[in-house]
Amino acid sequence: MAGAEVRDGGAERLRRWRMVLGGGEGEGTGCALSGADAGMDAALGALYGGDGGGGRKRAGERSAGLGGSAPNVARWLGDIRTYFPTSVVQVMQRDAIQRLGLSALLLEPEMLEAVEPDVHLVGTLLSLNKAMPETTRETARAVVRKVVEALEKRLASRTRATLTGALDRSARISRPRHADIDWDRTIRANLTNYLPEYRTVVPERLVGYGRAARAVKKEVVLCIDQSGSMAASVVYASVFGAVLASMRSIATRLVVFDTAVVDLTDQLDDPVDVLFGTQLGGGTDINRALAYCQSKITRPADTVVVLISDLYEGGIRDELLKRVAAMKAAGVEFVTLLALSDEGAPAYDRDHAAALAALGSPAFACTPDLFPEVMAAALEKRPLPVP
Repeated sequence: MAGAEVRDGGAERLRRWRMVLGGGEGEGTGCALSGADAGMDAALGALYGGDGGGGRKRAGERSAGLGGSAPNVARWLGDIRTYFPTSVVQVMQRDAIQRLGLSALLLEPEMLEAVEPDVHLVGTLLSLNKAMPETTRETARAVVRKVVEALEKRLASRTRATLTGALDRSARISRPRHADIDWDRTIRANLTNYLPEYRTVVPERLVGYGRAARAVKKEVVLCIDQSGSMAASVVYASVFGAVLASMRSIATRLVVFDTAVVDLTDQLDDPVDVLFGTQLGGGTDINRALAYCQSKITRPADTVVVLISDLYEGGIRDELLKRVAAMKAAGVEFVTLLALSDEGAPAYDRDHAAALAALGSPAFACTPDLFPEVMAAALEKRPLPVP
């Protein structure tokens, strides 16, 4: 019995090694695949192999397994959705677009209906926006809307709850209800009333949290770099912009830029419109974008400016830094995010990041799940939760 288990375990190891190595000459396992294993291997080989068949890519060879045929690609997209979980499908789709140059095929409605929507696919569609024929545009919008609605469902409730709490705490009152007393500030305000014999403080003056009124309490400006490397950040920022705009106590402005500046605030009720109003790619003029944002600030002490950029500046660097310093001196809370995505920090201009940090605005990459906490800290004017 034990010998049979060992043999079965050995066969399973050979099968797994065969799937990893991909067959071909010199693979050495001698293991033949059938059924679902053969289908999975063919799907992987079409993307990562060099011969269009089941073998993997060899050194110096190009990947060319899917060819340029839309029916072949559509069939392959169906196969990978059959054999692999959604998270793996999304990675393979991204690799296929990058390795095999399938972007042009995404301009066909039939192809868009076959793909698994995700943030990276949205970024690719937005980069193709200007080249997209009318026959494809509505399908593309449906794909983008599906991704946006999923992100809103994941992020909106927590963002609203976190920021509503921050707005409540940012308002102080002197006659709070018991549940609203800020004990830390109350104790500090009454330290002169310390009674040594009782080892306690007599709180003659209470300090408490207010409750955010319906009137606008804070203003938020999202200034988003729409260069090609920032695609995922543009998607997330658009969703967060729509969520912030839905809160009556926050006045939200959304600005995107490359070498030109576009104010998309009037489209914030629909993040899909915002996304199709962007144009990924092109140069970068951060100074020009911040100049526009600065001109729209009317209440500096109640304003948070969030710059989302990899900081590669094509404009005037010294002017950019002077502008940030001027905004901070006026009371603006200035937040610099190198990325707003799940992928960590991209390549970025380290000199610019260091210069901004010296001005009191550390530059860091932020995940969508951390963003509400970052905004809450900025609204309350407390240290940012830099990861």
